[in-house]
Amino acid sequence: MRHMKTLSVKIPDPLAKWLLGEAKQTRRSRSELVREALEAKRQGNGGKPKRRSLADALLECGGTFDGPGDLSTNPRYMDDFGK
Repeated sequence: MRHMKTLSVKIPDPLAKWLLGEAKQTRRSRSELVREALEAKRQGNGGKPKRRSLADALLECGGTFDGPGDLSTNPRYMDDFGK
């Protein structure tokens, strides 16, 4: 991990509550959400974070997996589902 600087900011209570809820819902830290929003703003995305695919998110976990890209494309993968 690269070196990070610490920044303290004061935000209104409603924004703080929203940020905490968003962090819990997405299972990400508040710092990560703020960094992502700042980076999106810096890159000119209008402050909207870049959407990532699940595969991109899993790459950050340190690995990948083999298998079909989408199990729904071949019905035989669902033959034993629910049994």
